[in-house]
This record gives sequence, C-alpha cells and structure tokens, in this order.
Amino acid sequence: MPKRVLTTESGAPVADNQNSATAGVGGPILLQDQHLLEKLARFNRERIPERVVHARGSGAYGYFEVTDDVTGYTSANFLNTVGKRTELFTRFSTVADNLGGADAVRDPRGFAVKFYTEEGNYDLVGNNTPVFFIKDPLKFPDFIHSQKRDPFTGKQEPENVWDFWSHSPEATHQVTWLMGDRGIPASYRHMNGFGSHTYQWTNEAGEAFFVKYHFKTNQGIRCLSTEQAQELAGKDPNSHQTDLLQAIERGVNPSWTLYVQIMPAAEAAEYRFNPFDLTKVWPHADYPLQRVGRMVLDRNPDNVFAEVEQAAFSPNNFVPGIGPSPDKMLQGRLFAYADAHRYRLGVNHTQLAVNAPKGVEGGADNYGRDGLMATNAYGRARKNYEPNSFDGPVETGRPLSAPLTVAGYTGTHEAPAHTKDDDFFQAGELYRLMSEDEKQRLVANIAGGLSQVSRDDIVERAVAHFHAADQDYGKRVEEAVRALSED
Repeated sequence: MPKRVLTTESGAPVADNQNSATAGVGGPILLQDQHLLEKLARFNRERIPERVVHARGSGAYGYFEVTDDVTGYTSANFLNTVGKRTELFTRFSTVADNLGGADAVRDPRGFAVKFYTEEGNYDLVGNNTPVFFIKDPLKFPDFIHSQKRDPFTGKQEPENVWDFWSHSPEATHQVTWLMGDRGIPASYRHMNGFGSHTYQWTNEAGEAFFVKYHFKTNQGIRCLSTEQAQELAGKDPNSHQTDLLQAIERGVNPSWTLYVQIMPAAEAAEYRFNPFDLTKVWPHADYPLQRVGRMVLDRNPDNVFAEVEQAAFSPNNFVPGIGPSPDKMLQGRLFAYADAHRYRLGVNHTQLAVNAPKGVEGGADNYGRDGLMATNAYGRARKNYEPNSFDGPVETGRPLSAPLTVAGYTGTHEAPAHTKDDDFFQAGELYRLMSEDEKQRLVANIAGGLSQVSRDDIVERAVAHFHAADQDYGKRVEEAVRALSED
C-alpha cells in the first residue's frame, strides 16, 4: 500500500517537513517558506477561549432507550415508543476550575446530554446536584467571580467564596450538598445527574406538566473524602477522564436510569413553595419518581478537542413536546449558554459535527447564511429569505410546548410568595437525613474553609445560615470554626 502524502492546508505535497528553507546552508530562514509559516501560524491558533465555567470536561457518545410509556405527558417523538433508541453525546465537567484543573476536587459536576432526535437536537443541561447556589441569573456573574481565581492573588480565595455565600442565604442548601459526602464523586460513572431546573412537558392533547429529571447511576454512588481527593488529584489530575475513557475502551459501558418527577401545571401556583426555585427540590413524597428509560455510554470521542471542547450545549434547544418553565435561572440560561458558544466557537458552531442535528433527515434547514467558518454551502437556487416563492422551508404553526401564563406589571420582582418559601428548611432537612459520621465530615469540610476567612462579620453571617437551617448544625459549625481558628 502506498504511503499517504503529507500536504499543506491547501493540499500541496510537502517536500521536506524536517528542515526550513534558508538562504544558503546555515543562512537565515526565507519568508517564502509557506509550509513553515502556515505550520507556525496554525499552531499559534490551536487553542480557543476556554469556557468561563465548566472548562474542564470529559465526554462520550451513547444512546438513550425508552423503557416506560410517558406519552401521556409528552409528545416528544424520541420518547414515544418503548424500546426506541436515540443517539446522544454526554459531557461531564467540573465547574469552577480552569481547563488544566484536577478532576478530583470539591466542586459541582456538570451533567449535559445532547439527544440527536429526529425532530432536532434536545439539550438537557444539568449538574450532579438537584439544586444550585442562587435562584436569579442576575447574580450569576457575581457568584462565579467569587468562586474563580481572585484578580490580585491569582487563586481561589476562601474569603471571596464565603463572603458571597454569607450574603446569599439561598445558597445554604447547595452548600450543604457540596460540603457533604457527595461533594467529590469518585468518578463520573459513579455519580447521579439532574436536570436541576424545572422544565415543561406537553402531551398530544396540549396538556402541560412541569418535570424534573433524575439520572440515577447504575454503577452505584461512590465518593471521595477530602483526604482521598487531595491524594488522587496529586497523583493523577486527570483521574475522572482516565476512568471514563478506560472503562468504555474495555467495554464496561456506564449507564444511568432516567426518572422524572411530574407536576400537573395547574398545581404549581398553589404548591407550598415555589416549584421553579432552583435552590429547592420537590419532595418525592409529593411527586414520586417515574421511570422513563436508560442512558448508556459506549463510544469514546476520537478527538477530545473537536468533540468535547467544541461540544456546545444550550437549554434552549428544545423539541416538540418539551419546553421551558418560569424558572428564572433557566430563563437566563436560555440566552447565556448559546451566547457563550457564539463567542467561543462562532455563530456557525451548530455546523460542527458534534453539534449538528444527526437525527434530522437532511440536517438543519433554515435561512442562516455566511459568518465565520460557514460550511453550509447551499445551492445557487436556494434563497436566504422567508417567505419566498421558491419552495424554501416553511414554518409549521405548531408550538413546541404549551404557553406559559403571565400576569401583572413589568419590573424587578422577587419570586412569588408561597406558604413554605424559605432559604433554610430544605438545607436543615438534608442535614437531619445524614448519619452522625456524615454530619461530622460535613461540618469539618465547612469549617476547613470558613476558618481561613479573616473577617469575623463574614464568618458570623455564614454561621447564622447554618443555625437557621438546624440549631445543631449551626452549633457544630460554629464550634469547629472556632477550634480551627484558635490553633
């Protein structure tokens, strides 16, 4: 078999890939050495801006298989038949650290799934926790600034982290999750995933339901202690990437069972707390888990940059039968995620292979044209406007989901009041569910960070939140912080 010929970007054969062209033996390099200049220029541009959050990630391909009939709740085609399989791509990630950060750290994990359905891509963008730190997207840039590297010291500062949390009582529930035993998963395979937000499902009759997604790992939950994580992060910063890659290469394909909680839309207004508050869970006693299907990951990407770094998930990628809810954090992310990808990857990022709709016959069909890296070279007779008289694609007139009821005056409003709305009750419930050993580790993890804060007012505000959640919780944290501060 003849050897493949090395070429330039334009396809010309390369005569010498070891020696630059010079003016005589030992002379200076010539500007006319197109292969050298092209090679160096391309190398200089190999990196794109990393994600501001969720920068460090791993991904894999697989499929989703429907195991239970949910057609009474949604008309989504990829969920309409038991046994039906849909190709998907999943990306796991840490949130706060940069691209070169370690995997085994105390941090929420991103859990994003792209379903390549026959009605277009459906992106479900969540975390490995069912709640989040804040409930309004206006606070998100400030929250992330407090958790990322300080602009002066160049490292994450406990004072910044806890200062923001101390001013944000709604963070108490998520802080309790994060500082507890599930704050550091042993691997991506051994953690659950959640849609976290509330979404809307609509059935063929137009009936609307609000849903929450739960992906339960079939490998079992496994987590690391703080000490185990510190040791592992030092030995193998890429521990979670290594584990996922090697498991799939061995044919040990990880899987998750998808369940949903379903709330009839009419019940939302009178529920005892705001069901669209991202800092709260719906108790299973009120809305039990209902099984939908299973997700299996069985193929590793061939190129991490092309398929993991350039994977672009956006919660505004819905399909008929699924839509948004009034969840304020979700509403903000409907814009923010897609806009982040337009900045990082360009306006034509949806044409990249990992992001292109695979299940749609003929691919995406619209009037978007041109822009950086456009690859959809439409034929000469195809128009770029609508309506037109030339057989171009037309609207369906069919909404993807049921309309949301709105009323009142425009303005900056706090969330609507419900009878049991507060920032601490569910954090206390979570604490009281823990065993004595779990409580001790939780308190130790919190105190380890709070004891590094120099300002007493920040510590006092933070400790007051744990007192409000549970008196024993607050007392233990207060005593542990005092003991560490006195050492």
